Amino acid sequence: MSLIEEYSQQYDWRAWPIIFDALPDLDGRLVLDLGCGIGDLAADLAARGARVIGVDMNDELITYAKERHIVNAQFRIGDLRTFRDPHIRADGIWSSFAAAYFPSPCDTIGSWLVHLRPGGWLALTEVDDLFGHQPLSNRTHELLNRYVEESLERSRYDFRMGRKLSGVLQQIGLVVTHEFTVPDAELSFSGPASPLVLEAWRTRFERMHLLREFCGSEFEHVRNNFLNCLKRDDHSCHATVRCCIASKKET
Repeated sequence: MSLIEEYSQQYDWRAWPIIFDALPDLDGRLVLDLGCGIGDLAADLAARGARVIGVDMNDELITYAKERHIVNAQFRIGDLRTFRDPHIRADGIWSSFAAAYFPSPCDTIGSWLVHLRPGGWLALTEVDDLFGHQPLSNRTHELLNRYVEESLERSRYDFRMGRKLSGVLQQIGLVVTHEFTVPDAELSFSGPASPLVLEAWRTRFERMHLLREFCGSEFEHVRNNFLNCLKRDDHSCHATVRCCIASKKET
């Protein structure tokens, strides 16, 4: 399965309407979609009346998004950590499942505010505790916890970023207006996974080359134990998908 196919499939498992309903009116507003992927959310924002500029650093995804010819949406290549366009003053900034990758989220997200007009909003969505599923063997739990800590120490990915969104937005001077969790059929569910969700997790593990390297000869045990956990009737989940919306103070 290609990355584009994965993104297309994952879209249906997210509770996006709940987040969209918490946003201010989008009609005629300019929205920056930072980390836009294949453009699914840009399409949703545009369908609600927004004019959207989508930015992503993956050329394959941007090419696909452009080829969709979404009305009132344009797409461009850009690194979210360094993206600047002096001509953009957006009414809103949307970014989903990107913040956990930033070594210094306050610096990166704070730098986006140059593109946000006073009174504008910024909405972040991120998973918290991705591996927070039970029951797992003690060894799997230990290795995954160690990997989570190493990823944070080496500034690769923050598996606990979801719970930090509000603090980040407050630190960069925004006023938090909404903070909530949303259901997610792939990342935050209990009970046995559906076959499609199970296959999506299997694919995710295959893409985790650094986890494979970290676990070494124990990788297959970790992967299989985790996937078997997802199959169980008594599977429980502590992972959450969190959204935080904040506004920029009027000057």
